[in-house]
Amino acid sequence: MAKRIRLEKRIVSENDRLARQLAGRFRAAGVLAVNLMSSPGAGKTSLLEETSRRLGGELRLAAIEGDLATERDAERLRRAGMAARQINTGRGCHLNAAQVAEALDAFDGPGNPLDLDALDVLFIENVGNLVCPAQFDPGERRRVVVASTPEGDDKPLKYPVVFHTADCVVLNKTDLLEATLFSCEAFRQHVRGLAPKARILELSCRTGEGLEAWLDWLRAERAAAKKD
Repeated sequence: MAKRIRLEKRIVSENDRLARQLAGRFRAAGVLAVNLMSSPGAGKTSLLEETSRRLGGELRLAAIEGDLATERDAERLRRAGMAARQINTGRGCHLNAAQVAEALDAFDGPGNPLDLDALDVLFIENVGNLVCPAQFDPGERRRVVVASTPEGDDKPLKYPVVFHTADCVVLNKTDLLEATLFSCEAFRQHVRGLAPKARILELSCRTGEGLEAWLDWLRAERAAAKKD
C-alpha cells in the first residue's frame, strides 16, 4: 500500500508541475482557462453549445473535450461555432495537464498548435466524473462544477471534494424542478457549506432561462484574466 501511495504522489506532483507551466502560458496570453466538471449527462456540452451560440460573436472561444471514446462532443461544439479538439482517454477517468498540453500543441493537427494569443476563453471539458477530475489540475484559472436537477439536491454532500474546489457551481435543467422535486434551497446550503465563495448559477440550457448570468460571469472572469 505504501508503494502505491508514493507512486500516486509522484503522478500528482508531475501533473502539478506541468499544470503550473500551462497556467503560465494561459496567463501570458491573457486567456481565461475554465475547467468544466460534472457527472455524465449533467449538460456540460449543452452549456458550451449555448455559450458558443450566444457569446461566440463577442469572444473568441475554444474547447478541449475529454471523453473515453468518440468525437461526438467536439463535433457538437464545432457545429455550434466553437473550435474544439477531442481527447479520447480510453479507460482514463479524467484529463491531466500532459494531455491538455498535447492537445494545445496539435489543436488543428500535427504542427498546428492553438494560437492562445488569438483566444479569449479556453474551456477544458473534463471526462464525466466527479471523483478523479477533482484531483488533477489541467492548468485552469477557474474551476466550474455543473450539476443538474435530476441528480438530486444532495449531490454536493456525496461528492464534497469536487464542490469544495469549485469557483462556480452551475445548476442545470431547472426546467425540470417540479418533475424532480429538487430543492434549490437545500442545494445552495450544501454548496455554501463546502465552497462559501463559489458563485452559484441556476439555469436551463433547454429554455435559456438564467443563461445570461453565466455569460456575464464569463465576461467578468475573462476581463480579469486579461488584466493579470
